[in-house]
Amino acid sequence: MLGVLFIKWLSTASVVVGVSLAVARLGPRLGGVLAGTPIVLGPGYFFMLREQPPAFVAEAALGSLHAMLATLTFCLGYVLLAGGFGASVSVALAALIWLPVAAAAASLPGGVALGLAVFLLALLLARWLMRTLGLSRDTVSQAPCWGDLLMRGSLAGIIVCLATVVLDSIAPAVSGIALSFPIGMLTIALTLHQRHGPGMARATLADTQLGMLSLVAFSAVMAASAESLPPALAFVLALGASLLVSALLWFLPRGAVSTTKLAKRNM
Repeated sequence: MLGVLFIKWLSTASVVVGVSLAVARLGPRLGGVLAGTPIVLGPGYFFMLREQPPAFVAEAALGSLHAMLATLTFCLGYVLLAGGFGASVSVALAALIWLPVAAAAASLPGGVALGLAVFLLALLLARWLMRTLGLSRDTVSQAPCWGDLLMRGSLAGIIVCLATVVLDSIAPAVSGIALSFPIGMLTIALTLHQRHGPGMARATLADTQLGMLSLVAFSAVMAASAESLPPALAFVLALGASLLVSALLWFLPRGAVSTTKLAKRNM
């Protein structure tokens, strides 16, 4: 048991640390796409599929899909709060906002279709709000603080261990929601804010909202296929859908009116 837990912790921590490093190098837009990939959901459901029955995994994935609304709120809350507060306070308050929204989202009726519809509507509203802020998207280059990264990557690994081992005895939906806690985004926001300033952190979390479509695709495909397909195939399809969405966002050209242009127009 301890060996399995260590593998879960190490694999998840490594992914989170790697993505955090890449975000700082790629800049906010591409970093936001990368931050929206299933860096915690992927390892979490990989292990869950090996340890739990298909019905459990399907219900957990539906819980994760519903919790995406709370994660979107976390990103939005952080972007708004970081304009006036420090890194730790902004992240902590955004995490506190996540909790009641996740609890409310868990009570949503219906299945995958309704979860997708609610999220897409909320995303449209959030993107409209982000475009009014005129966030800077300048890239920076600074040596990483390995101590901070390793500590926060370790916390992400602990979340996966809790969601796949401890919480699975409570309820699958609770496990899926816990697995969706935005520890990866929290880590990235805190690291960027403290190392590169609030401007880059806010811009990255704003673009992560769009990058979250990758997480939504992963959760939706997992919820729809976990009971009807072999576990390995369900995971490959969910991960493939997620990476396809990320690739499309990665190569998607910026709109004719970017947030930067909008900011200049309003000056």
